[in-house]
Amino acid sequence: MTRTVVVGLGRSGIGAARLLRAQGKTVTVLERLEGDSQTRRARDLIDQGIEVQLGRPLTLSSFAPWLNDLEAVVVSPGIDWNHPTLDALRQQGVAVIGEMALAWQSLNGTPWSGITGTNGKTTVTQLLQHVLSSGGLNAPMAGNVGHSATELALSLSAGAANGEAPAAPDWLVIEMSSYQIEAAETVAPRIGIWTTLTPDHLERHGTLEAYRAIKRGLLERSQIRIFNADDSDLRSHRASWDHGLWISAEGAGDGATAADLWCDAKGVVHCRRRGPLFPASALAMPGDHNRQNLLMVTAAALEAGLEPEVIAAALRTFPGVPHRLERLGALKGMQVFNDSKATNFDAAVVALRSVPRPAVVLAGGQTKQGEAGEWLTLMGERSCAVVLYGSGAEELSNLLSSSGYPGHIRRCDDLDAAVPIALELGHQLHAGTLLLSPACASFDQYSDFEARGDHFRTLIATQLST
Repeated sequence: MTRTVVVGLGRSGIGAARLLRAQGKTVTVLERLEGDSQTRRARDLIDQGIEVQLGRPLTLSSFAPWLNDLEAVVVSPGIDWNHPTLDALRQQGVAVIGEMALAWQSLNGTPWSGITGTNGKTTVTQLLQHVLSSGGLNAPMAGNVGHSATELALSLSAGAANGEAPAAPDWLVIEMSSYQIEAAETVAPRIGIWTTLTPDHLERHGTLEAYRAIKRGLLERSQIRIFNADDSDLRSHRASWDHGLWISAEGAGDGATAADLWCDAKGVVHCRRRGPLFPASALAMPGDHNRQNLLMVTAAALEAGLEPEVIAAALRTFPGVPHRLERLGALKGMQVFNDSKATNFDAAVVALRSVPRPAVVLAGGQTKQGEAGEWLTLMGERSCAVVLYGSGAEELSNLLSSSGYPGHIRRCDDLDAAVPIALELGHQLHAGTLLLSPACASFDQYSDFEARGDHFRTLIATQLST
């Protein structure tokens, strides 16, 4: 009897295990951690006939009982694709695939729109799903946002198995991180969108070149390619692509830099093939980066068959993305924004450019490798104070001090302490904005950036109610 082993008991691993079981596979899940949370998740899977072994590290010995009848190993995105144990399994002829590749095997009868990029991909994913759905298309969203791709595949197959005959999707809108792409070389979207490229996840991928190559692979396998020409890295490699649609919020360009979709000086969206489309103000989200997002989504929606007036109407009803420049209200004369999704310096730069100044900034968490120069410059120009918290507070404080930051710097342990300090500073300094834009990962104190943003939202709601 052959067996498939799933490594990791997170959202992706659970989705993969349940999908494999629904396909009639014999499945074992290995999880290195042990605890109440893992035990609860394991119990749910065991009730579905899936074996789960907790406290099993990613070593070859953990696979020993099944090496002779191991059909495949499915890894979650958080597992290093080049882990020595995975390499050892490959050398023994075992197929090692990512959770996204498993979903592709089940879902590739429906055209995918695959969205990747260092920053902007979540906004583009959610905006595209909203536009397609508002335009009458069945276009569920999954991947690195919302449900995992295997959970989506399972929900569609479960409906069919129960005789419910669910409507077949017209499109699948899938956000794909570099971790997911590198473990899913079979995924070939109908439409591929590349939002931005700046250094990130280098602690895993090693070099910017390796990181870029992973994302490039997805676009090379895409039939229709959509690129952000306003991103300096993507623009510098434009000549290496034999075809693609290029968008720009900075104008039409000409010759080798001509855009296929662009915003003119009056804020009107144009398409080279179709002429003027609609005002960019149809999307009520601040910042040049959101005009880029609008243009990429418009390019994809046109390729999916929607008319410009339908796209514009959908843009007008988009509610925004939680944790990405999410406006929470006003306190002490300041607009309050939750930008918890800014987990690196480049994302935090976008927020600083987009909100009213001067800003009091809340930053901190688990620091990541990255170039801080532009963030430091904008902090000096656009913020009057910063309140630092979490494990990265000292490192960020040293960066700001060494750069000659002219504003006030405060340090504290966590957001519970940081928010009152930031509100008082903002009141004293007549700030225009209170901005949570951490420029760090959340894992020192939270399970993910959503949990961090939810906590901030609760803290602000408490202040608003008093």
